[in-house]
Amino acid sequence: MLKIPTIRDLDDLQNKRVLLRADFNVPLKKDSDGNIKVADDFRIRAAFPTIDYLLNKGAKVTICTHLGRPKGEQVDKWVIAPVAEVLHEKYPDVDIMENLRFDIGEEKNSSDFVQKLISGQDIFVNDAFGVSHREHASIVGPPKFLPSAAGFLIEEELSVLCKLLHGPQKPYIAIVGGAKVSDKLGVVGSLAKVADYVLIGGAMSFSFLKVQGHSIGESMIEEHMLDECSQLLQNFNNILLPEDFVALSYDGKFGDAGQSGEVRIFNGDIEDGFRGLDIGSFTIEKYLKYVKEAGTIFWNGPMGVCEDTRFFNGTYQIAQGVIDSKAYSVIGGGDSAKALADFHLNGQPDYVSTGGGASMEFLEYGDLPGIKALREGMTV
Repeated sequence: MLKIPTIRDLDDLQNKRVLLRADFNVPLKKDSDGNIKVADDFRIRAAFPTIDYLLNKGAKVTICTHLGRPKGEQVDKWVIAPVAEVLHEKYPDVDIMENLRFDIGEEKNSSDFVQKLISGQDIFVNDAFGVSHREHASIVGPPKFLPSAAGFLIEEELSVLCKLLHGPQKPYIAIVGGAKVSDKLGVVGSLAKVADYVLIGGAMSFSFLKVQGHSIGESMIEEHMLDECSQLLQNFNNILLPEDFVALSYDGKFGDAGQSGEVRIFNGDIEDGFRGLDIGSFTIEKYLKYVKEAGTIFWNGPMGVCEDTRFFNGTYQIAQGVIDSKAYSVIGGGDSAKALADFHLNGQPDYVSTGGGASMEFLEYGDLPGIKALREGMTV
């Protein structure tokens, strides 16, 4: 595991003012009265061990976090109040700043914004694993000026992911889905180097299938990624692709847009006028055989449009297979974690990561900007 300073390394915390960077970027909803509330407090609860430790050591804690993507403007639907309400139910004496991303200096890594954040603070603790792949002011700035350390969540995330990088129990099966191959092509290559098999699903599979010469109908592809997909398939023979699909006529609606159109099963090629939106039963059965025999499983990304009941079976079956397996299983990514919660499956994987993009980037590069900043910052 990477050697980084952790909160256990911090000196006497009594009456010290600690700036805690958390990742409370949680989903929101409106209640029956139209008030905005936190829909899922998983990421807030994930920070509790670190907050408890700091408070028990006598520290005065101020939390900073982002929420949504307001892009440097104050947007009413992204105010921190609903998050603060949940936090203060357990920690009434812990302060929380307004949404970091209301200031353009956060995402631009402005030195002035860094100074504003650390003003009056003695120590910085980063426990926001989910955004530690971002070179944002609140992630990489404070360690240059304050004694800094990682919280328990980051420590745990790194411990789990390092197990996947170094000596995972074999067979090691990686399952990668989702919409855009451009978001995950690099990590697919990195996983293919260490995993026995990489099982591909979701819309990202069609860019690979296209370069193999398959007809994919109107399915989503990324033209600018086709050459790289082709090269990856030439370099690795352990990348497996779907062989049958549940498809929808192109005039049909799916997901949040509604449910309409003709649903058809295709074995192999998809006819023109249809787009693949889920893996089919043959592919599910094939993938589950690998899952059942696995010693380690890493899964990131759904197999189809699982928010639509017509196209959720692939993700559901794979999720249940991962949970039922005897393998050490890690789920990375908000979409996969949300699917698990929505399906109300019996059992749980061994670990659910709080950071989709961060976990993928760590598996690709073995490091993150936020982790590097702690390692190279002021000694604690």
